[in-house]
Amino acid sequence: MQAVVFLGERQLELKKFPDPTPDTGEVVLEIKASGMCGTDLHRYRGPKLDEHLIAGHEPCGVVLAVGAGVPPSQASVGDRVMVHHYDGCGACKHCVEGWTQMCDDGSTIYGGKNGHGAHAPYMKVPAHTLVKLPEELTFKAGAAISCGTGTAFGAIKQLELAGDETLAVFGQGPVGLSATLLAKEMGARVIAVDPQSDRRAMATSFGADYTIDPTDVDAAELIRELTAGLGAHKSMECSSNAMARAQSVDCLRKWGTACMVGVTGDITVPITNLIHKQARILGSWTFSKTGQAECARFILERGIDINPLFSHEFVLDDAISAYKLFDAQKMGKGVFLL
Repeated sequence: MQAVVFLGERQLELKKFPDPTPDTGEVVLEIKASGMCGTDLHRYRGPKLDEHLIAGHEPCGVVLAVGAGVPPSQASVGDRVMVHHYDGCGACKHCVEGWTQMCDDGSTIYGGKNGHGAHAPYMKVPAHTLVKLPEELTFKAGAAISCGTGTAFGAIKQLELAGDETLAVFGQGPVGLSATLLAKEMGARVIAVDPQSDRRAMATSFGADYTIDPTDVDAAELIRELTAGLGAHKSMECSSNAMARAQSVDCLRKWGTACMVGVTGDITVPITNLIHKQARILGSWTFSKTGQAECARFILERGIDINPLFSHEFVLDDAISAYKLFDAQKMGKGVFLL
């Protein structure tokens, strides 16, 4: 099979791999949709890579083959599934609770640092990493839930967002837009912050009550004006931008909480923004396996259409041009359909 491999230094290639076969406890998926995620760009843009791993950590597809020792309740040929794209020891506290990315013995990240991913016709994974995809949801939706949208859902749960609260979402890329959409479905008031007019327009179409261009105004000050001088109850930072991180704390009211989702860079805030407001800062790293399933159920039960998150659809042969476009931030969320 031909699969996408990041080489680093903004280079990739379509490389030939043997078609996978499942070992004991494993399954092979026929990939139907494999999403493009902002964290893909870390490996794409980074230094030259000696280990050539198949890219793509938002897998969604159909079970094609099942290895020995896999019970039918876990996986059967023809099942529509997503993948919780991590694996761990299976025995530590974090693995047992479904947080395999936090395994005490270290984790495998499929499509990431040490495991083959889903930018390929087929993908082999342990059967226990599978999360069933409801029949009513598209494979594209499953790919989004498998990272970006699931990450937004996980952060909202960490924030314990209530329907009578105001949430400020900094960054309206795929994760931020998902947060805007999901928070509105939970009844919250949402203020969306992004310097790009097209992303602000998408945020409005996804239900944002107000949008802010942070290059035009002081976002934190305007958020306070929009909340009777109090500030937002909660905020979420999805851009990894240092100024946005600082403003996501500055915009909070007393007792507010800021959640950091962007995975690179640092945060610097005046300590009085925390102490005198008794504010909290927390981090949120994707989601647990059960959280991924919960996100899918929420989207299904609320009838939420997340397919508009995707601005571009590609086939694997488009990979070089697709990632050049993605790297230049000339698109929203992309997905490879197979």
